[in-house]
Parts: sequence; C-alpha cells; structure tokens
Amino acid sequence: MKINFQKLQIAMANACMNKSDLADSAGISRVSISKYFSGKRCPSPKTIGKIAKALNVAVTDLIDIE
Repeated sequence: MKINFQKLQIAMANACMNKSDLADSAGISRVSISKYFSGKRCPSPKTIGKIAKALNVAVTDLIDIE
C-alpha cells in the first residue's frame, strides 16, 4: 500500500490541518510524519488507517490503487 502525498495534502487542506495537527490527531509522532513526507519512511497500513481516521476520509482516498 503506497500513500499518495498529493491526495494526503488535499485531505489535510480540507481538514484545515498542518503536519503537526495531523500528528497530534492521529497519535503519530511529528518525526514520523516528517519522515513519511520526505520519503525516508513508508507508513504501515495501520498508520495509514490512523491518518485517514484523523482526516475523516477513507483509506482509499489517500492511497494509490494499482
């Protein structure tokens, strides 16, 4: 499962959240969020679920379906 960061940024804008807000809302460290955005780390399916829940969107709204 690969997260689409353009879709993620759109969902964050719709929710009026920045990376720090997202980290707090999803219960994920700010360091991890930064690593996901920089491409240094790939979020697990469980983490993608937490992010989607924090943004009030479906997981399929955040990932690339191949």
